[in-house]
Amino acid sequence: MIISSALDYREAARRKIPPFLFHYIDGGAGSEMTLRANISDLAAIPVRQRALRGAAEIRLSTQWFGQQSALPLILGPVGLAGMFARRGEVQLARAATASKIPFVQSTVSVCSIDEVAATCPHSLWFQLYVLKDRGFMRDVLERARGAGVTTLVFTVDLPTPGPRYRDAHSGMSGPYASLRRLFQALTRPGWAYDVGVMGRPHDLGNISAYMGRRIGLEDYIGWLTANMDPAISWPDLEWIRDFWKGPMIVKGILDPEDARDALRFGADGIVVSNHGGRQLDGAISTARALPEIARAVGDGVVLFADSGVRSGLDVLRMLALGAKGVLLGRAAAYALAARGRPGVENMLSILANEMRVSMTLTGVASIGEIDESILALTDIGK
Repeated sequence: MIISSALDYREAARRKIPPFLFHYIDGGAGSEMTLRANISDLAAIPVRQRALRGAAEIRLSTQWFGQQSALPLILGPVGLAGMFARRGEVQLARAATASKIPFVQSTVSVCSIDEVAATCPHSLWFQLYVLKDRGFMRDVLERARGAGVTTLVFTVDLPTPGPRYRDAHSGMSGPYASLRRLFQALTRPGWAYDVGVMGRPHDLGNISAYMGRRIGLEDYIGWLTANMDPAISWPDLEWIRDFWKGPMIVKGILDPEDARDALRFGADGIVVSNHGGRQLDGAISTARALPEIARAVGDGVVLFADSGVRSGLDVLRMLALGAKGVLLGRAAAYALAARGRPGVENMLSILANEMRVSMTLTGVASIGEIDESILALTDIGK
């Protein structure tokens, strides 16, 4: 199919990978109200088209924590990316390196941190979940630091997985899941050979390395439910701030008071996020949460955002609402599933071109110039 926008990769991915994987990428919690609101609320924000502003030379580069990025974009953490394409996390890392932006590897990746670090030595960040096994958390942080990871992205909005009904319907979880996945794989012979056969081993690479045995994907959702820690609170995590000496970003903040808590905790950055609508259905969209959080923390932290971004104009909207950078989750996952590393690089190129056009037409020439003044009258965040 012809790919002309980043969103076209969604349909391309649907055609390429088994349904259980597509719906794992595509789905959200409950009736998916928050998932839809993330997209619609962001897309509904009007921007001011300006004329004769002299924005001929557009500069898309930015900087966080002293690290230069060619775009205000980060490939965000996505669990099981190694099942979307052969050794998917490695392909994402290579795409990020080629595009000169960071890549955040998930705790629950198929490829281990060491495998990915070998291909992405200068722009690798690592995402850590709050798990019951503190020994694993310390071990993976030590391995991340040893692999040259510069920045820790600490996810706090998954004390337990949200109710993802599509996963049960599709075969990602639920009764006879393994048999249903096998049948679906046979309907996608290209994926079955490239990933199912040539992409092995299929396990949770970071966790297998710690346990000294293979931790397979047969009951991935069950593993998450059993190992996430709903009893955790800020004081329980002080050891992480003391242990990790580089920049630390807290991901999964929607409430201004939680943002202030993260600031008091010692976070260097915050990702305003509802986990792509995959946790609490009915939670506020990122676009609506972001302005108030930006006012609450001021310049105390570097503010990032994710969820609902489907175009370069959406990136500008997030930046105008207060973010300094945008994490891409589904957009990268669709492109990876459809066409691997080349797809991800092309998707980033599409977004970059859309950003240039949008910046020219709103009259801003650099990322640093983007603020709420490019927005038309709106009640978002008020």
